[in-house]
Amino acid sequence: MREGSLEAPTRHALDWQNPWFWDEKALEAEMERIFHICHGCRRCFNLCDSFPRLFDLIDNGPTGEVDGVKKEDYAQVEEACTLCDMCFMTKCPYVPPHEWAVDFPHLMLRHRAVQARKNGIGLVDSQLADTDRAGRLGTFAAGLANWATDETNTLTRPAIERFAGIHHGARLPRYDGETFEIRAAREAAPVNQAAPAFGKRKAVLYATCFVNFNNTDIGAAARAVLAQNGVETEVVYPACCGMPKLELGDIEAVAAAARQVTAALLPWIDKGYDVIALTPSCALMLKFEWPLILPKDPAVERLSQATFDVSEYVVDIAKKDGLAPGLEPIEGGVSVHLACHARAQNMGAKAAEMLRLVPKTRVAIIERCSGHGGIWGARTENFEIAVKVGKPAAQAALKNDTRFVVSECPLAAEHLMQVMEMTAGEKKPEPFRALHPIELLARAYGLMEQES
Repeated sequence: MREGSLEAPTRHALDWQNPWFWDEKALEAEMERIFHICHGCRRCFNLCDSFPRLFDLIDNGPTGEVDGVKKEDYAQVEEACTLCDMCFMTKCPYVPPHEWAVDFPHLMLRHRAVQARKNGIGLVDSQLADTDRAGRLGTFAAGLANWATDETNTLTRPAIERFAGIHHGARLPRYDGETFEIRAAREAAPVNQAAPAFGKRKAVLYATCFVNFNNTDIGAAARAVLAQNGVETEVVYPACCGMPKLELGDIEAVAAAARQVTAALLPWIDKGYDVIALTPSCALMLKFEWPLILPKDPAVERLSQATFDVSEYVVDIAKKDGLAPGLEPIEGGVSVHLACHARAQNMGAKAAEMLRLVPKTRVAIIERCSGHGGIWGARTENFEIAVKVGKPAAQAALKNDTRFVVSECPLAAEHLMQVMEMTAGEKKPEPFRALHPIELLARAYGLMEQES
């Protein structure tokens, strides 16, 4: 046996349909085994709060070893995990194919799933994870929803904190007044026939719940950039990818979502379309998580192979076909936050690579966690931790002193902006809204209006 693994990390399928997966004693034994390895290594101490919690439990226990930690306290470690996958991708030397086969995020997911099956998922949590229902209601009454959820609203936010467990100070996503599907049907995206890629590609945009309901500008920018580069696009949104339900451990619901979305997208693949996911968490689900949850489903595997992250796709066009001319420098430079679920796709820093295609533009990279972790960072018990974890990234962004801050993860972007404002104090940072990288590329092409 050798120390650490020299090969690229690989993942085993989630064996959630095996009765062994749900056996609490077997789960506790596996957690104890993994925690022993983590205790002897500790490379991951600075990633998230799961590992400091684990090491404190060990160090403050009666034996100073894992056997001194009560089994019921294992939940404290799991509760801090945001399933960002960074320990698996960047820190742990014992991931498969190493014989110790450590997959900490999927171990935490298993614990969450077992507890969800044993105790059920609370009503509030299940409603928060139903992003399609919330999105339809929020879009229908966008003005009211955005007023009620604004973090400066001292009338409604304390009530939301009391009944939903969402911290009154956490910045929440806003809703657009129409869905991206409706906007795309209303707005034309003329394809540039002079572009090098014209006639070589066509793509279906999987809108994702966030772009469909919360920020249609991301989708509009993606359509505009792709049309400028000769790519015909269609917009499809059958349902959420299930990431919010994965975070709750509801694996069966995720499998159902995978089957539903796959059935809607597969006919487009049959017609020669590539699939583009507009946010990295959804791209990660389609490309990696779904095939691990449904490993014997050939349709899910086909979709996985046909799916691209939007930044990844633009870079692929640039490399294989060449981009259409017309990009103008981004004055003031841009700080690119590398979202965890973009990094977990193991494709490289595509957002930064894409923006470096813009001439005479300073691109600075922020390779630290924003701290948000989906709904995790907005919860009352986690918000202060989320701010603490995100502070180094915010400090890096402020130090870069760029006009723009972007992240492929819209939730990470808004949380990062909020922490930047907290960190800067009275001297507010120059960027007043974080953008998706594709929005900035659209601006560089002159395809989107500049904000004053």
